[in-house]
Amino acid sequence: METMEKLSSAALMELEEKYGAHNYHPLPVVLEKGEGVYLWDVEGKRYYDFLSAYSAVNQGHCHPRIVNAMIEQAKKLTLTSRAFFNDSLGVYEEYVTRYFGFDKVLPMNTGAEGVETAIKICRKWAYEKKGIDQNQATIVVCEGNFHGRTTTIVSFSSDEGSKKNFGPFTPGFVSVPYNDLVTLDKALSQKNIAGFLVEPIQGEAGVFVPAEGYLREAKKLCEKYGVLFIADEIQTGIARTGKLLAVDHENVKPDMLILGKAMSGGTFPVSAVLANNEIMNVIKPGQHGSTFGGNPIAAKVAIASLEVVKDENLAENAERLGKIFRAEMQKLVEAFPIVTLVRGKGLLNAIVINDSEHSSTAWDICLKLRDNGLLAKPTHGNIIRFAPPLVMTEEQLMDCVAIIRKTISEFKK
Repeated sequence: METMEKLSSAALMELEEKYGAHNYHPLPVVLEKGEGVYLWDVEGKRYYDFLSAYSAVNQGHCHPRIVNAMIEQAKKLTLTSRAFFNDSLGVYEEYVTRYFGFDKVLPMNTGAEGVETAIKICRKWAYEKKGIDQNQATIVVCEGNFHGRTTTIVSFSSDEGSKKNFGPFTPGFVSVPYNDLVTLDKALSQKNIAGFLVEPIQGEAGVFVPAEGYLREAKKLCEKYGVLFIADEIQTGIARTGKLLAVDHENVKPDMLILGKAMSGGTFPVSAVLANNEIMNVIKPGQHGSTFGGNPIAAKVAIASLEVVKDENLAENAERLGKIFRAEMQKLVEAFPIVTLVRGKGLLNAIVINDSEHSSTAWDICLKLRDNGLLAKPTHGNIIRFAPPLVMTEEQLMDCVAIIRKTISEFKK
């Protein structure tokens, strides 16, 4: 341990390069501490976090209520598997179903597991309740989606990097353009359609916000054709967009809701699928599960995380600061040709850089942001996503705006 503490950022990055699989391309910064909206590297430099671990750290880094809940439960009981009952799971299940307004929850660990769970439930419902012939159920998805990295999920990805040389792929999916109700209507009207899986805002695609009314009308189309509306709110949920859920902006109630990331405030893998009895009751003992799904630590951590969201009014803070942030970013669009567009909801936002997806400009800007004390990451080459912890204050936000403006001013187009 003493040896590890003496290692420099360069030495630690070299260890990952030598011994770890090269499945990520991290920004070159090595972090060792986090608190609230801040991160510190191993040399002691402080940064504003403007990624929030892809919206997992909505409640801020190492929130004491959440960390304490994890520590206290870890001292008592960490894991029983679902072979036995434990004294935490039922309490959590009651809490989370009431919190989001559903009859039942199926607890899992990662976001991808949540999506896989929703797919399985949707198919089983289609065969047992809708009467679709066995092995014919089809789920409609959107182009540009990001739902995870498992084999089934990348089967319906339109990102070539996620798919190349990972086949053969899982059948049973039809992809339609995002934010296109006409094409969606045609797809849902076809035979054997079981569900429509959609992100209310496409985060990995560059914070693509659909037109006002898209989600509301999509839900109506699902009702028209007897298709389940499945909302993947792993990144957009838990107050990130200025409402508890992004679908709340259009008063849409999904048939199935997938949550993850900020369910634990970034302390522990926790995900969940919520639905009402007529859907969830198709799952019987032995048909789906996970050794760690619904473990006591996850249950206590999730309750504490959701209490923080409510008690600290994080959705309201995200809504208010998001409007301020986009107004400030719009000033950059007007002042600097290198920034062409700002978009987002709440504190899930992005700027589009005036260069091609294959250029290094957005990456170079993020490197300079790092040098200036703010951490962000490009997506799709020429888009920079900005998603700070929701505990941020207006004063901190304006400090970050000044850093972003200073950085952008150093790049010419």
